[in-house]
Amino acid sequence: MKLQSVNTVAVKNPPKWRLHIMRALFFLNFISVGFDNWSKVLFPEEQLDLMTGVAVSFWAGFALLNLIGVRFPLKMLPILMLQLLYKSGWILGTYLPAKSSGLLDAGLKEFFWICIAGIVLNLFIIPWGYVYREYLKNFFNFKK
Repeated sequence: MKLQSVNTVAVKNPPKWRLHIMRALFFLNFISVGFDNWSKVLFPEEQLDLMTGVAVSFWAGFALLNLIGVRFPLKMLPILMLQLLYKSGWILGTYLPAKSSGLLDAGLKEFFWICIAGIVLNLFIIPWGYVYREYLKNFFNFKK
C-alpha cells in the first residue's frame, strides 16, 4: 500500500504578547456581559419577553465562549470577529438611522461609545495576518 505525502504548511502563530492581550480582551468581555446576563438566566426577577429572553441567553452563552477564549485565544478568535461585526452592524443599522432621524436618546449615545471602544480594541487586538492565513486565504479553495 502506497501512502501519499500531504503537503502541510505551518501557520505562523501570533507572538505571545498578542495572545496575552487577546486573553485580556476575552476576560474583559466575559466580565462585562457574563455576570449580569447569567444572573438573569439563573435568578430571574421577572418573566422576560421573547426577544429579551433570547438576547439575555445569547449574551450568557457569549460570555462563556469568551471565558473559553481566555484559555484558547486562537481557537476562539471567531468570537472576537463576531463582536467586531455585531458592533459595526449595530452602528450602521441602529445608531446611524436613529441619528439621521433625530431619535437619539441617552442609551443609544452611551452604547455607541461602547461599540466604538469595542471596535477599536478588536481592530488592534485581532491578529489580522493570522485571520487572513487561517480563514480568508483559502476560503474559496474547495479541493481539500
